Amino acid sequence: MRRLMPAALGLITAALPLFPSFITLTGVAFPGVDIFGRPVIFAVLGMCCVLAIYAIAMLARYPQHGAQPLLLPLATVVAAGFVAGMLGFDPGAGLLFTGIGALGVIWHCSVMRFYRDPGVATTLLSAYLISSGVAAAVAIVMVVTRRPVELYAIAHGRATGTFILPGELAGYLVVLIPIAYAVAAIARVASLRALSFAVLAVSVIALAMTFSRAGWMGCAAALALLIAARTRKPAIAAGVVAAGAVAIALLFNAHHDPSEDYTRLSIWPAAIAIIDRFPLFGVGPFDFSRLYAIVRAPDGDATAFHAHSLYLTFFAELGLAGAVALAWTIVRFAGELRRRLQTASPSAAFLACAVAAGLAGVAVQGLIDTVSVVIFGLWMPTMGLALAAARGTPDRALE
Repeated sequence: MRRLMPAALGLITAALPLFPSFITLTGVAFPGVDIFGRPVIFAVLGMCCVLAIYAIAMLARYPQHGAQPLLLPLATVVAAGFVAGMLGFDPGAGLLFTGIGALGVIWHCSVMRFYRDPGVATTLLSAYLISSGVAAAVAIVMVVTRRPVELYAIAHGRATGTFILPGELAGYLVVLIPIAYAVAAIARVASLRALSFAVLAVSVIALAMTFSRAGWMGCAAALALLIAARTRKPAIAAGVVAAGAVAIALLFNAHHDPSEDYTRLSIWPAAIAIIDRFPLFGVGPFDFSRLYAIVRAPDGDATAFHAHSLYLTFFAELGLAGAVALAWTIVRFAGELRRRLQTASPSAAFLACAVAAGLAGVAVQGLIDTVSVVIFGLWMPTMGLALAAARGTPDRALE
């Protein structure tokens, strides 16, 4: 049964572009279009649950001492989400997304435990690249063909694809682009290098077509960190950040409704007002929009799907308990990654730094945006990938 682990991890990784549609299972009024429908989403969710059962069985059958340094802090995040959901304004939605978060913990533990199994690293990364490349290409085609019409109209012609919102696609690509570049740089098999370069090219185009200002700055930050780690030349990294800032300045209102430029200035005080009223456990996962209508300023934006800040959203929905658990997880991850990089081979260290750079990029994007697919589908497994990659792999395609 353990021999199925490469396929299982590859399958769950390939399904990531479908995760944003899980938002349709809640009562939240989101400003986007789901192109799949509930039957497909329930099928994906069911597949995730089946794979989780398999992963739990394998983790129980093949335990390893010290293999899960982030398990306790991640479990604390999930526990905070569970409590916030049960005490929140929509317990059903809270439990649903806390459960999806728990699946992320299981996926994280599986990557950490089985990454060095033969075929796991190559299969996982190949599935990730293929799925992501297809998702990025589909988003580009949708913009070029202006189909679906509703999606093109509501997104103002910005690339969105299967991600409901352009910012969601941008956040996904911010994590992907450094990883694709690293795999292209270290892969020893020509086909994997070619795949990586192709995915890198289509992903950069798709990211540009999202016209996500926060996403562009997140990607610039991610690439700057990766360049600084690779070349030890901070001037080049600073140049990348400056180029991102210039691009935003020149195309600030491209494919945006200018009337939305200052909506964050009214949403952020409303988020702080929600935190002030529910400081300990928050209002529950994805319940921000329910409370926003009550606390918003009279001249503020009529609706807000989230707080337009990853950190304010997290604090408002999971409270101080969730914020402390998140901070603990980040500190623990940074310390463990630094420790592993000290003994990593050059190729393993570069891949691990690329994964971490992608996470840092969405952290920068999260200053002024909230990317749901990162919260409940991507960041926990990706932290596992960064830590596991630092230990290397026996797969000859990568080492």
